[in-house]
Amino acid sequence: MKKDNQSMTNEFILIGFMDHPDLKTLLFVVFFAIYLITMVGNLGFVALIFMERRLHTPMYIFLGNLALMDSCCSCAITPKMLENFFSEDRMISLYECMAQFYFLCLAETADCFLLAAMAYDRYVAICSPLQYHTMMSKKLCIQMITGAYTTGNLHSLIHVVLLLRLTFCGSHQINHFFCDVLPLYRLSCVDPYINELMILIFAGSVQISTITIVLISYLCILFTIFKMKSKEGRSKALSTCASHFLSVSIFYGSLLFVYIRPSSVKEGDKDMPVAVFYTLVIPLLNPFIYSLRNKEVINIMKRIMKRKPH
Repeated sequence: MKKDNQSMTNEFILIGFMDHPDLKTLLFVVFFAIYLITMVGNLGFVALIFMERRLHTPMYIFLGNLALMDSCCSCAITPKMLENFFSEDRMISLYECMAQFYFLCLAETADCFLLAAMAYDRYVAICSPLQYHTMMSKKLCIQMITGAYTTGNLHSLIHVVLLLRLTFCGSHQINHFFCDVLPLYRLSCVDPYINELMILIFAGSVQISTITIVLISYLCILFTIFKMKSKEGRSKALSTCASHFLSVSIFYGSLLFVYIRPSSVKEGDKDMPVAVFYTLVIPLLNPFIYSLRNKEVINIMKRIMKRKPH
């Protein structure tokens, strides 16, 4: 009866980082700078791959799509977060919440499959270089990318549709800087058990399957690297793989911690610091890790900058 007497709500307040009002200007400047660098770095990399035919290879096509999804993730989260630093009400509707989570889930799910595809691509290039063009055909590359986007869309739609079965009453304050589904589950008047189960099943399946592909690919790569006779080639391959694997570890580790760990729905106090990594830090770092450490990309950028206008 108490729940019936409470007013139902379809609008929420994003608390975000408002626990520290004295730091809001500093945080705004920091996050705005991160957003600008992320968008320029990722979209610039996409444009470079599109314009330069030498980069029309599976590895760079995967990287271009990864950069595109990182831009999508930043666009879904950061503008609203920046607006809330100086907004008086910090309100967000349920449908805005759904849209925000849809694009976030699409980007993160597609990223998982793209990282797995990239790991397999590197495995073939290093472990079976003579068969690379046969095993990594253009058709297979397109199929992998299409599969990543299709799975990302389906995964997002499942969780967004399941949100429609929930009703929200009482407190409408979301203790987060964006509208994630887990904080919404905590505010639901309806038992979100089915939603939690679907998160565990689908998110767990996506992450575990792609992590397995990544780990097996990198283990095979490491075994091949250690068999190399050239010390220079070995150190170069190890340096590249180490930086890639560090980015993958931070990305998967933060997602697993937030969505798959036990009591992830009930315990929300640790969500924000971890969410900063997979929504802000990883999209910022990826252009530097995957492109600026690549000599071929750097040489192409230098050549483009030196071109004189006709």
